Amino acid sequence: MKTIYQYKQKQWIKQKRIVKNYFIELINPEKEEIKDISKKLKMDEKDIEKALDRAELPHIKINPKSTTYIIALPYVTNENEKKKYRALPIGLFISHDGILYVSHSNHPILKELKAGNIPGMDFQNKESFPIYFLNKSCEYYLKYLYEIGEDILKKEKTLMKSTSNHDLERMFTLQKSLLYFTTALQGNLTILEKLENNLKENEKEVELIKDTQIEIKQGIEMAKTYRSILENTMDTYSSIVSNNLNDIMKFLTSITLVISIPTMISSFLGMNVFLGDFGTNPHSFILIILVSFLISMILIYILKKKNLL
Repeated sequence: MKTIYQYKQKQWIKQKRIVKNYFIELINPEKEEIKDISKKLKMDEKDIEKALDRAELPHIKINPKSTTYIIALPYVTNENEKKKYRALPIGLFISHDGILYVSHSNHPILKELKAGNIPGMDFQNKESFPIYFLNKSCEYYLKYLYEIGEDILKKEKTLMKSTSNHDLERMFTLQKSLLYFTTALQGNLTILEKLENNLKENEKEVELIKDTQIEIKQGIEMAKTYRSILENTMDTYSSIVSNNLNDIMKFLTSITLVISIPTMISSFLGMNVFLGDFGTNPHSFILIILVSFLISMILIYILKKKNLL
């Protein structure tokens, strides 16, 4: 889907054609839309397609008429009433006349951009646009990381009380999300380092870059910490499950041993052999029961003393 805006007098005005100071949203475009926009803006069609490649890593590419910024943004989706976190690439194609924004799907950052909720951003100064954009993206990374942290704490409490596969699956999903976030943030940090080298003379922008770098590093550390917590939780859970299984097997083995005593005695006495007066004694059945019970009790006592029951 293609939407064209013009930034004029601090307002975003929808347009039907490409004009000066354009901002074009290209969200999940069809092939024909990509061909059309690349032809009109005189851009390489493959560069736009790369921005839609989910495996594309953050980077900067300088072209004759524009500069391409591939930036990783955090996305959250709801699947089966459960939040799923991912980091996906978006493309910013910045030229003297305007900006082309390419992504798989809409992101809340676009609404904030058009609502003027990114302090200090001057659309006229297109060179600084990616810096403010990256700075704003950090808010979403940190927000989603806090949500993941809260989810981990909740799952820790339930996981130690139950052996639900559902909770385990959720933990694995969060672990994967944190890995995506870490990789994406490290890629964005690389872009900032390159921008810092190119904008050394502008103190305001350099300061903003440094602030953004601090926030990105904070996000990376948070993601690493949460991953470490998840790994420790999973290891602890595995140890608990293994220990519980050993206890169950130990208990079942001991019970089997105790039950086998009466079975063994009755099997011996049930053989077709001569038992003398014991075989004709009317109290022999009760005596067999008492002996079996006594041996079983002695065995239970020994097993308990050795902590096997």
